[in-house]
Amino acid sequence: MLKKKFLPLLSVLIFTFLMAGCAQKTGSSTMTKTKVAPKTITDMAGKKIVIRAKINRIGDAWPAHNEVLDMLGQGNKIVSTILTAKGRPWLYLINPQMNNAATVFTKNDVNIEGLLKTKPDIIFLPIGSKYADKATSIGIPAVQLTFKDFNGLKKCFQVTGDILGPDATKKATAFNTYLDSKLKMITDKTSTIPTNKKPKVMHVNTISPLTIDGGSTIIDAWIKAAGGINVASGIIGNAKEVSMEQIMKWNPDIIIFGPDAKKYKTVINTDAWKKVAAVKNGKVVLNPDGGYMWDRYSAEEALQIQWAAQLITPDKFKNLDMVSETRSFYKTFLNYDLTEAEAKLIISGKPPVKAQ
Repeated sequence: MLKKKFLPLLSVLIFTFLMAGCAQKTGSSTMTKTKVAPKTITDMAGKKIVIRAKINRIGDAWPAHNEVLDMLGQGNKIVSTILTAKGRPWLYLINPQMNNAATVFTKNDVNIEGLLKTKPDIIFLPIGSKYADKATSIGIPAVQLTFKDFNGLKKCFQVTGDILGPDATKKATAFNTYLDSKLKMITDKTSTIPTNKKPKVMHVNTISPLTIDGGSTIIDAWIKAAGGINVASGIIGNAKEVSMEQIMKWNPDIIIFGPDAKKYKTVINTDAWKKVAAVKNGKVVLNPDGGYMWDRYSAEEALQIQWAAQLITPDKFKNLDMVSETRSFYKTFLNYDLTEAEAKLIISGKPPVKAQ
C-alpha cells in the first residue's frame, strides 16, 4: 500500500529531473550558439577593418596612444607596445600593466614573432606606419589613427573609444568635453589679443639635428590657442630641420624646448643663441613631460594648452594653478593620485624620483 502511494511521487521527481537536464542542455546549446558577431569599423586612414566585438588584448605601436588607452580605461589590456619603462617612466608608474607588455614595435619595424606571442586582438598604429600591411598580413586587425588639430584629436579619441566599447566611449566623450571647456576658457581670453601684441613662439623638437615644429600640427594649434604666433607656421609639419640663421631671423620672444631637447642649456649659452630675444630675456623653458609628452598627441594635450596659455599670456591666467589642475586631471582621467611633488616634477619635465 505504501509502495503504491510513493510511485506517483517518484514519477513526478524523475520527470522534473529529466526536464531540468533538458533545460540545461538547451540553455548550454543556446549560449554556445549566441556569439557576438564581429563589427566593421573605418579607421582614420579610410580603411574598413573587421574587428572583434570585445577587445581583451591590445598592441599599440603609436607611442602617445598608449596613454590614450589608459585614459579610456583600457590600459590593463596593453600586451605589446613600442615603449619602454626607461623612455616613459611616468606612464609605467601610473599604468603598471605596461611593465608586463612586450616591446615588439620600433619606429620602422615590428618583431612579428614577439607580436604573435602576445596574441593581441587588435593593433593601433600611427597613420602611414611602415609596417601596417606587415601586421595585417598575419591576421591581426591594424587600425591607423592620426590628428593635426584639436578636432582631429577629439575624433581620434572618440574612434578609439568606439572600437573598445561603451565604457571607453563614455570616457572619450568626458575627455573631449573637458578639452572643449578648457579651450573655450583659454580662447575666450586670447582671441581678443591684437596680432601685433602676440608674442612670437618657437617650439624646438630636437637640438641635434636642430628641428622645430611648424604649421598644420597640434603644436601649431596650441601655440595659437594660447595666444602666441608660431614663428615656424610657414614650414609645414613636425621636426623640420632649420638653420641657426633662420632662428635668428625669426628672433622668437619665447622658446619652448620639447622633452626630446632636455639638454637645451648646452646650446643656448653659445654666442649665436645669446643674440635671440628669448634667450636674452630669459624666456626659455622646457616643455612638461608626464605619462607622455604634453606637447604632442597625448591625452595631456588638455593640460598643455593651459600651461602654454599661462606661459605665453601670463597676465590673462594669473589664477591658473597648474599643479592643482595636473593633480586633478591625473585623478579624473588616469586614475592616479599624483602628489604635489610629483605634479611639480612633471611640469618641470623631470622623471619620477626613482627614475632619476
